[in-house]
Amino acid sequence: QVQLVQSGGGLVQTGGSLRLSCAASGRTTYAAGWFRQPPGTGREFVAASTWNNGRSDYANAGKGRFTISSDNAKNTVYLQMNSLKPDDADVYYCGVRFRGDSNWYPTTPATYDYWGQGTQVTVSS
Repeated sequence: QVQLVQSGGGLVQTGGSLRLSCAASGRTTYAAGWFRQPPGTGREFVAASTWNNGRSDYANAGKGRFTISSDNAKNTVYLQMNSLKPDDADVYYCGVRFRGDSNWYPTTPATYDYWGQGTQVTVSS
């Protein structure tokens, strides 16, 4: 049984940092991504990486501030978020892709196979 357990969200002041974690168990994953979801809308791409850190992609808003990484021994993917702004506030979800084939598009939520429960990020001004 696949499980994705997210942690690390919370409240931070503008300019602060948070690290989100997503621990996977139950199946080998090929890639992982982070998305945010504003109320009433679909999930927006934040960052993604293949599990062995061979390839990373970032949305423009997070480039230079966010870093996606993984710890293979812990089967955990992280999103380090620095220099946070109020516009970064949202519910963040991690997703994983099990299959390493050409049908994975990092920025497209539908190409992920499983999702975490979401974690709230709040940035005070």
